[in-house]
Parts: sequence; structure tokens; C-alpha cells
Amino acid sequence: MSKRIGIIIAFAILAVNLQAQEKLSYPEVDKRSYELFLEKRWDELIQLSKESVSHDINFFYLQARTGIAFFNLKKYRTAADWFLMAWESDQSFDWLQEYLYYSLLWGGRTGEAGKIAKNFSPSLQQKLKVSEQKITRLAIEGGYSFNPGFNSLTDKPHGQQAGVGDNYGEAFYLKNYHFETVDISHKLSPGFNLNHSLTYIGLNREERIDWGETENFSIKINQFQYFINPDFVLAKKFYFSPSAVIIWGNSDLYLGGLTNNMSRFFYNAPYNFSDFIFSLSVWSHFGNLSPGGEINTANINNESLLQLSGWVTLYPFSNLNFYITPRIYLKNDESNNFGYNAFGISGGLQLGPAHLYGQYLNGEMKNFIESAGYVVSNFPGVSKQKFSGSLYFPTGKQYQFVFRYIAQDITETYQVYTNLVKSNSVNYNYIKHTLTAGISWNF
Repeated sequence: MSKRIGIIIAFAILAVNLQAQEKLSYPEVDKRSYELFLEKRWDELIQLSKESVSHDINFFYLQARTGIAFFNLKKYRTAADWFLMAWESDQSFDWLQEYLYYSLLWGGRTGEAGKIAKNFSPSLQQKLKVSEQKITRLAIEGGYSFNPGFNSLTDKPHGQQAGVGDNYGEAFYLKNYHFETVDISHKLSPGFNLNHSLTYIGLNREERIDWGETENFSIKINQFQYFINPDFVLAKKFYFSPSAVIIWGNSDLYLGGLTNNMSRFFYNAPYNFSDFIFSLSVWSHFGNLSPGGEINTANINNESLLQLSGWVTLYPFSNLNFYITPRIYLKNDESNNFGYNAFGISGGLQLGPAHLYGQYLNGEMKNFIESAGYVVSNFPGVSKQKFSGSLYFPTGKQYQFVFRYIAQDITETYQVYTNLVKSNSVNYNYIKHTLTAGISWNF
């Protein structure tokens, strides 16, 4: 008897499954998905699509309608994947091409949007202006950085703390600096862009020399930085972005000397300097994740270094309204051993028309490289922590303002020399604050 009951139950389950499969036939899914599409019942349409795909029912119009449903829910990254599936099936519809383009663009996949647009109809390319070679962005930005503890720092007896005595001791205290930068971005072809910038930094430090007596000198440093960075897409969605940075400038430097009768004197010995950084970044997009990596090779402050980093950007809402990026940095040390260097986390949040971006870094940051070499810490000190926040907000259709605040702790060294050989030292700490403002024109 129990065996018969088991057979009956098995047939009942099979009948239910067959009935479900009959309900999810191609004609029924096509009809139902079209009804939901017309009624703009996006969540139900997405659920129907999931059930249909799980039953191996997947066709062009279902893909397109599902993409439109996600698009209207502003889940552009997910929408792009559905539109790409539909695009693989049929590339003849202008409306599909336009949906695909904007879902990629608004989902943060700008390079892919530009590259795939080369295959769009001529009329749509003209409408989207994707085939034009032109300047796409021009920006200017200026900033001021200062050490609020400068006066108290220079009043401290670092020479006594380091036991300088009759030896030679020196330190360089940051007072402030200002910078101005100009950025230009070009579109050379769809999916191929060139970005470059020129920056000037005017830095003021105070040099202290203890050599029998204490002397203080004002140090002026002029630094220039040129940054060039092409970015393009290879294959379907692998982004490559090499960059090069050239840094050059000049600085005052005061030294102590001895006359023929062994009297001590001080003189200015200005010098020129130059640094170079080459970087290569590679990343891609998979659903709501974007993993990437970067390699930097450089010569900074007469030290050769190799730095690697890797990251994953998460888009929990499948758009640019909120995203977060944890990142780890590896670097070779003075003994040429390679290992952990720093950890960073950054993210962005859309607040109405404004966009807020923040970053936090923690580690052993000396001669540290960020953003493909766009930001280079080539000051002589070491930083353990850095926090930055940027607020972007548009005005009109073409203009965007940005305000930034950066706080970074710095550790530098008062150095004692005995017979021209380093013999003792003491560290001193301060926090550097930076305020910047800029405007960009998007063409």
C-alpha cells in the first residue's frame, strides 16, 4: 500500500512540474513579459525573466524587456548585461543601441560604451556624438596646504633631544605650499582617450641648522609635474591605462662650511631634482564588481621602487549612486624585500545633484604613489594615515565644481652628523591640512 502511495505522489509531482513548464512556454513568456512591459511592472517582469531563464527560456525580446526594466529601476550595470545579450542576438535596432550605450555610460563603463558605439548606425552615432575627435574635458584646480603646528614645532628643542652638542644637526619643517593644475582630456577615437595635466607646486619650508649656534633659513621649492595617461578597452571589456609622470624642480639648501682659519659659515647651495613614475592599470567589469590591479615603477628622491596594488569596486545598487573600493598596496623595501605596504578604502555617494567621494589610507607611506601616478608623495617624510574628501556638484549642463579637504599625518627627522656621518636622530610629527577648489568644463 505504501509503495502505491509513493508512486502516486511521484506522478503528482511530475504532473505539477509538467504543468509549470507548460505555463512557462515561449509564447506564454513572450505574451506575459510584453504585458508587464506595457504596464511598467518592472519588478514582476524581472521575476518572470529569472524564472524563464531558469527553465532555459531566453530570447531577444525577453532580454531587451528585462534590460529596460532594470534601466527604469536605475540598475544600469545589470541592465547593460541584458542589453549586451540582446545585442549579440540582433544589432539592427537603434532603440536597443541607445539603451545599451547609456546603460554602459551611466553604469561606469565609459570605455565600453565608446567602443561598442562604433558599431551603431550612422544616424545614432551622430546623435550621440561618439565618432568625434575632440576635447572632452578641461579643468583647473588650485589648493593650499599648511602645517598648523609649524610655530610650536619649530620652537621645540629637537637638537637637545637628539644630543647634537658640538656636532652638526639639521631639520626641515614644512610651513605651507600652494599648487595649481590644469587637466585636459581628449577623445582620439571611440573608446580611446588621452588625459594629461600640468601642475606647479610652490613649497615653503624652514631649515634649521645647529652647529655651535642655531641658524634658521627659509627654503623655497619649485616643483613641476607633467602627467600623461591614455586609456582604452581591449577585447570586449578589459580596460588598459598606462601613464607616465615626470617631476622636476629646484630647491634652496643651506649648508655649513669652514674657512681657512676654521671659522664656521653658512651658504646657499641650491640644487635641481627630477623624479619619474611609470604606471600600468588594468581592470574589468563583471556584474556589480570591478576588479583591477596596478603596477608602478619609479625613481623618487634618488630611490628606485616597485609598487603593486589590487582592488575590487563594489556597486551594491548596480549604479554609480553608491560604490566602495577596498585596495591593498605592496612595495619593495630598502632591502628589496617585497611585501605589504598600505591598505586603502574609498567610495562615492550621490547626494541629489552632488557627488561625495572619500578615501582613507593606512600604512607605511613613503614615496607613495596613488591614482596611476597622478598623486605622488615625494616629500622626505613618512605618513601613516591619510584622509580625503571631495564634493562635486554640477552647475548648468557643462560645468562642475569640486571642493576637497585632505588631512595627512607626517613624520620627519632631525638628523645629527658627526664628521659627516649620521650619528643620531629624533623624529617629529605634524598633520598637514589641504584645501582645494576647482572647476571643470565637459564638452
